[in-house]
Amino acid sequence: MVLAAPPVPPPPHTGGLLALIPGTPGLLTVAALGIALLLFLIMKVRLQPFVALLGVSIAVGLAAGLSVTELFGTVQLHPSAHSARADAVSVIETGMGGILGHVAIIIGLGTMLGAILEVSGGAVVLSARLLALFGERRAPLAMGLTGLIFGIPVFFDVGIFVLAPIVYAAAKKSGRSIVLYAMPLLAGLSMTHAFLPPHPGPVAAAGLFKVDLGWVILMGVLCGVPAVLAAWGYAAWIGQRLFVPVPQDMVEAAEEARAAVAAEQAASGSTPRERPVALGTVLAIIGTPLVLILLATFSSIALAPSMGRSVIEFFGHPFVALTLALLLAYYLLGVRRGWSRTSLEKVSTSSLKPVGNILLVVGAGGIFGAVLKGSGVATALSDTFHHVGLPVIVLAYLLSLVLRVAQGSATVAIVTTAGIVLPLVEAQGFSQAQLALVIMAISAGSIFASHVNDGGFWMVSKYFGISERDTLKSWTVLESVLSVVGFAAAAALSLVF
Repeated sequence: MVLAAPPVPPPPHTGGLLALIPGTPGLLTVAALGIALLLFLIMKVRLQPFVALLGVSIAVGLAAGLSVTELFGTVQLHPSAHSARADAVSVIETGMGGILGHVAIIIGLGTMLGAILEVSGGAVVLSARLLALFGERRAPLAMGLTGLIFGIPVFFDVGIFVLAPIVYAAAKKSGRSIVLYAMPLLAGLSMTHAFLPPHPGPVAAAGLFKVDLGWVILMGVLCGVPAVLAAWGYAAWIGQRLFVPVPQDMVEAAEEARAAVAAEQAASGSTPRERPVALGTVLAIIGTPLVLILLATFSSIALAPSMGRSVIEFFGHPFVALTLALLLAYYLLGVRRGWSRTSLEKVSTSSLKPVGNILLVVGAGGIFGAVLKGSGVATALSDTFHHVGLPVIVLAYLLSLVLRVAQGSATVAIVTTAGIVLPLVEAQGFSQAQLALVIMAISAGSIFASHVNDGGFWMVSKYFGISERDTLKSWTVLESVLSVVGFAAAAALSLVF
């Protein structure tokens, strides 16, 4: 008896567009069309980025030959269908859950921490002390340091809302251009937003690359500090040459907003006792999670396995470190100053409302990366980019920069670029330090040349009363300086590591 030869299984993912253009050229075509479609949907159709990323991910997966079962799992299979397919895992669910399982907790805790610092008046205390320390002559530097420190736990747009009245007051008192005071502040807020956890961009990239946040913090400081110093230099130069008066309507609006908040607090009985926040308390709360995470990251290098190392790693885990900082803020800035538990709960809950959109975009970026990897598109891109000869860190920066300039969103630029370059860094076996530097390059590219398709551009223009033309001269160039110098620092450090 002659045994029949077993059937030869078909090559994976040969359907979709690959039936017309097989092999690597077909996969590269899928990738190019997918990115073009993403930009079209966001820029021209004005589709919400989460919906655009999700739709493009599904389209890319199908075009690259992934089956419906591979994309969505086995929910719609008939109960009697018991086969290998019955255990198929959804690429979409894996991509979404894989990134949000790490990122959502960090962003949520960081957001609540920033809200407590904001509402308690920590920013006002910080800026007032720095202004008193540096004096009126160096007030722009004090504003820059305020943005740099307060920007660590607070989102960029929230930082502008809270700190803009302080800029108005400093500029009005001196009679000089508001640009001279606003730009250093914005540089500090933008640097921390781009380079440091717990902000969504670096946290999302760290989750995709599986990098310890301690390395991201360290490299963020090493790359971000030179970048912000260069940006402050440009801010001082342009502030002397571009006079913009203080917008009186925004000053009046800020005063009305403060009065409304005070009236609401008085009506609810949640007004805290008039005890000023100590500057040391603000700095301790902001610095606690950063120090704990750094200690945990480098204890694995400096210490042998022991009980002490386990304790350090426990308290230095981002989830634990941020929870401790939040509890400190609750007590030191809230309970001890007369806040009710109801007030603390309301501030925390309301702060989470804007986070939903960010988390969905980050999750959709995780889906996009998972689809690229599962369909073979990412491997084809990796091989092609490898033959181009560009270092991964340069390629990551350029991809992020192009996506940022094209569609405006820094978060979309980061998560999309991270998904594309992930196979490259996995194939080359990068260390944690090298991966963190690639993240810095992606983050630097994501803030290049903020212009009219970026919501931040209009926020800066309207909050500080700067015309569109002058915003391009000041803010757009400032962001480009931050981007280029940040990337240059990352590239230089990559030669060391």
